[in-house]
Amino acid sequence: MREEILSRATPPARYALIDGNSFFCNCERLFRPDLIGRPIVVLSNNDGCIVARSREAKELDLPMGAPFHPLRAALRRLGVAVFSSNYALYGDISRRMMQVIGEFSPEQEIYSIDECFLRLTGEFDSQTQGRAIRRAVWQRVGIPCAVGIAPTKTLAKFANHLAKQERGYRGVFDWHWLDEHGAARQLERAALTEIWGIGRPLAEQLLRHGITHPRALAEREPAWLRRRFGVVVERIAQELNGLPSLPLEDFAQGKQSILSSRSFSRLTGDIDALRASVAYHAARAAEKLRAQRGVAHLVGVSLRTNPHRQDLPQYRNYCCLALPQPSDDTLAIVDTAARALAAIYREGYAYQKAGVMLLEIRPADRLQYDLFAPLPDGKRQRLMQTIDSINRRHGHGTLRLAAEGLSQDWRMRRAFLSPCYTTSWTQLPVAR
Repeated sequence: MREEILSRATPPARYALIDGNSFFCNCERLFRPDLIGRPIVVLSNNDGCIVARSREAKELDLPMGAPFHPLRAALRRLGVAVFSSNYALYGDISRRMMQVIGEFSPEQEIYSIDECFLRLTGEFDSQTQGRAIRRAVWQRVGIPCAVGIAPTKTLAKFANHLAKQERGYRGVFDWHWLDEHGAARQLERAALTEIWGIGRPLAEQLLRHGITHPRALAEREPAWLRRRFGVVVERIAQELNGLPSLPLEDFAQGKQSILSSRSFSRLTGDIDALRASVAYHAARAAEKLRAQRGVAHLVGVSLRTNPHRQDLPQYRNYCCLALPQPSDDTLAIVDTAARALAAIYREGYAYQKAGVMLLEIRPADRLQYDLFAPLPDGKRQRLMQTIDSINRRHGHGTLRLAAEGLSQDWRMRRAFLSPCYTTSWTQLPVAR
């Protein structure tokens, strides 16, 4: 009886999905007021294709994922501002935005670089709460965002989509504003692919079984969905019915594996260029590993040629080696990665991409070390902490290994790179 009274007195928790609008483009616009109102596109690695568009660029019907070079003249003629991906800038602005949003709830799940979930409890006015979040992010970070609120994460994601689609909502939408008929109509009008977790292949499978829109999915028998599609689709349907089935994930748990990889700006067979690339990726992966307070047991290195260049000999390989002890030490990880590269490198090939993956990651404070192997060196651990501290304070790459500088041939092509306004002392914005 007491639990029943408490459940009536305490309103159920709701989820909010906060998403930065055209995040990459608005990061570029943040320190360039001359770009206000101007269409902006951001390019992928090596300036290959369009991966982000501002609202103005979308209105020009510039296609997402389109190759850049065939469109180069048209973009110039249309007055579109073009930028290479500035990951240092986007990552720092993302960190600031997530910190501001996290002040509105102790329970936060950072889902991507520009999205996060909050679990909101107690009595609150969703319009007031949503506008407060948007105002705080705009005033303190300078990024416009939208807020979707709903009883489940899946519906919160969809509510966020509605907040962006209808300007009358002013960037905030609460699923509870809809009555039963209105909610059913919204789910009937939406495409299956607009629902979080449903990609094109899954949508095609659902269509073959007569499920043509999200409302039809929500109305199907859960046991039938589990038999046909598995527990993931069953949970999506439950979430569409307002039954929370996807709790917030603890961001502090960290990743089970860490990958750092990138295509080269041009094909290369030079072993020094490959060593420099692998050393760079190993150092970045080790830095991420320490950030989540983990240690890795295995280091994998991959190497491949360009599969689309059938006029050239093809080769790809992968090698995984164990560290002497699970470690987060950059020097140990880079050394192991170099040995893995030496094992798979073959002369006579023009390589396009190399990468490093850290595997078997465990929390550093819950590790049982090998009795017969040397314990981690305390001085090296303090060295790693010092390197991370200096790079956070003075900009990414301020301190790096000499092995990373053996060659520059492997680095990305970024001809339209903007300054790292917030992460480099030499590129701070100047008021004139």
